[in-house]
Amino acid sequence: MRPLQMVDTKTQYLKIKTAVDAAVIAVLESSQFIGGKVVNDFAANLAQYHGVKHVIPCANGTDALQIAMMALGLKAGDEVITPSFTYIATVEVAALLGIKPIFVEVDKKTFCIDPDIIENAITPKTKAIVPVHLYGHAANMEPIMQIAKKHNLFVIEDNAQAIGNVYAFADGTKKKLGSIGDIGCTSFYPSKNLGAYGDGGAMMTNDDALADKLKMIASHGQSKRYYHDVVGCNSRLDAIQAAILDIKLTYLDEYIAARRKAADFYDAAFAANDKISVPFRATNNNHVFHQYTLTLNGVDRDALHLYLADNGIPSMIYYPVPAHRQKMFDAFGGSEYKLETTDWLTERVISLPIHTELDEEQQQLIANKVLEFINIQF
Repeated sequence: MRPLQMVDTKTQYLKIKTAVDAAVIAVLESSQFIGGKVVNDFAANLAQYHGVKHVIPCANGTDALQIAMMALGLKAGDEVITPSFTYIATVEVAALLGIKPIFVEVDKKTFCIDPDIIENAITPKTKAIVPVHLYGHAANMEPIMQIAKKHNLFVIEDNAQAIGNVYAFADGTKKKLGSIGDIGCTSFYPSKNLGAYGDGGAMMTNDDALADKLKMIASHGQSKRYYHDVVGCNSRLDAIQAAILDIKLTYLDEYIAARRKAADFYDAAFAANDKISVPFRATNNNHVFHQYTLTLNGVDRDALHLYLADNGIPSMIYYPVPAHRQKMFDAFGGSEYKLETTDWLTERVISLPIHTELDEEQQQLIANKVLEFINIQF
């Protein structure tokens, strides 16, 4: 049996090695390493996949979020509403710009921002909502968009973990996550469902003027070379990564199907155990399982984490310390928040290996060891 990994990028690469190697060599031979046709082609293909007018590649998912806030004109003293139960990048970029993150609760089942709580957090300083599609499940975008429209707020989707997830509205309309808000932001970090072999990210929008501004900010604020109209930054996706991503994009739906199949196996393995809550799957979106995250009921999560490691099984805790409890947000009043659901989840969640290359033998071992630990405890 192959060694167990949280994400097996090497085996995935070996299956597409011929195409990837040829694409990388073509870029090297072209000597066009920044921008150019390869990057533009990938952006166009990703836009087509998402059903959006514009995709603007950038250096990473964190930059995508920061550039999005800059393009929307958010400034120091403004407020954005966001979950605390997220990777730090979501709220770090707001703090970098002097924008105050207003932390709200997540839904205990979906792990995503709770729309019922958003409206009570809105103040005259609120300018945007930043829903995070955590672990591959969709935040409930229909009520979020309704709230945003009612209060004239922007919506920036943090879609770093749920690329390819299709969200269904009540009227039957279906849209891919990242294409619903004013701007969708994603990451191509190697472990993502659509992962590069280095860093990368992208922003997407249907607004022509906003697309132009995103492009300008990502390129030193230039409208044309050496003419800088706005304050910007330097955030580019290189051509080698774009070439790799363009190949992997053609496999993305296949990769998602493999992750969902692996999740089905886990679901069945843990179904009868009342100490384990498997990931919730809402009927209005197709969970793409960037992570397979259990919620433990009365089980010593940290002890399970160590037990699995002792048995050669990796697991991860995403995220042990929520954003509002991080020292970096003391200046923004983070310690004053009382987010009981968020704190409850951070003490109970654990993520098991899930990726496109998992086989049933590996999964059976993982499931057996999880259940074995619980049987020892009880």
